[in-house]
Amino acid sequence: MLTINCGTKQRYCDGVSRRSFLQVGALGIGGLTLAGLLRAEAQAGTGSSHKAIINIHLGGGPSHQDMFDLKPYAPREFRGEFNPIKTNVSGIEICEHFPLLAQMAERYSIIRSLVGSYDDHSNFHTQTGWGRNDLRNVGGRPSIGSVVAKLQGPAGEGAPPYVAYNEGHEGFLGPTYKAYRPQGGDLKLVGGMTEDRLSGRTNLLSSIDKIRRDVDGSGKMKALDSFTQRAVGVVTSGKVADAIDLEKEDPKVRERYGRDEGRMFLTARRLVEAGVRVVTFDWGGWDTHGDNFGHLRRQLPNLDRGLSSLLHDLHDRGMEKDVTVVMWGEFGRTPRVNPGAGRDHWSRVAMGFLAGGGMRNGQVIGTSTANAEEAKDRPVHLLEVFATLYHNMGIDVRKAQLVDPSGRPQYLVADQSPIRELV
Repeated sequence: MLTINCGTKQRYCDGVSRRSFLQVGALGIGGLTLAGLLRAEAQAGTGSSHKAIINIHLGGGPSHQDMFDLKPYAPREFRGEFNPIKTNVSGIEICEHFPLLAQMAERYSIIRSLVGSYDDHSNFHTQTGWGRNDLRNVGGRPSIGSVVAKLQGPAGEGAPPYVAYNEGHEGFLGPTYKAYRPQGGDLKLVGGMTEDRLSGRTNLLSSIDKIRRDVDGSGKMKALDSFTQRAVGVVTSGKVADAIDLEKEDPKVRERYGRDEGRMFLTARRLVEAGVRVVTFDWGGWDTHGDNFGHLRRQLPNLDRGLSSLLHDLHDRGMEKDVTVVMWGEFGRTPRVNPGAGRDHWSRVAMGFLAGGGMRNGQVIGTSTANAEEAKDRPVHLLEVFATLYHNMGIDVRKAQLVDPSGRPQYLVADQSPIRELV
């Protein structure tokens, strides 16, 4: 079994340990354990172009005023210890620990006035745009990955539409549209297994499941045949297995990303190239109630390296118009530095980072107040970002609806529209 840790183990202030990891899926001798993890059936009318989203969650709550919204003229107890540096776009400055990103500011946009966050150590609202209590009585809101799996299905070539290396949220869409989370072993045929033998076992499994389905009154078995076929497709196509096997990547490219801290950025790029529509992962630990600046000094250079390499590759491979990168956390941090040289939770305003997607990048959207306490000009709601992501995927949020288990149609982002400055 191959296990890849994404950053360091981090225990948040709520006492729960989060550790993102990559564990590659298995094909067991006695059956297809992968089949139960693939939950998306092909949808009719899917377009031929391969749009994709890479959703990066900075778990714990990143310090917005120490990364992309520095306040060098604020009083010392607010401004922190870092200085801003100029980027290659006139008027845009970012943290001094982002020298590589500073050289490519035309490829991304920064939101300094993000509102609508929740004081909740969860990736729920950076995957759905909603709070965990919304529609909870019918299963909760689904993540954008599950919505895309439902509306657009797989892009083909054996790749699942939605891959998550953190907690996915299928919500009221149910397990059919659950994220595929690679875990358990190698995505390849082992032990002398051939495609013909695999096909025979798959047919036998389908026959057995048909018998089980005949006596199943809950309807939970109805999609199992397609899950099994998708599992076989993933294993026999080899594309997903190749994508997550970074030994197949040029060593120089791996070094550019950073072999350890940068591998999830590289894996995400390889997965969207293999046909995955939505990839999401957690990176690092950002719950900096103490030693905020020491922690960021160690972490920001690695983020700079991995993220800039991803943007570099998307540009050079002609993918930046089709692949949208979004990076954010569950909330921002307090404007005032606390006695432990840390910053605490602050959900009134946060930062967002967007790149690619064919957007008009190279700009800053919105401003915060002098000490980064509130959104000042052009507040951007969390759901506006999601409207933009759906727009970039070719989904019209004014028309697209999902029917919840109670039979009620639900719009994806309520009445929000895509960010007008970007699209």
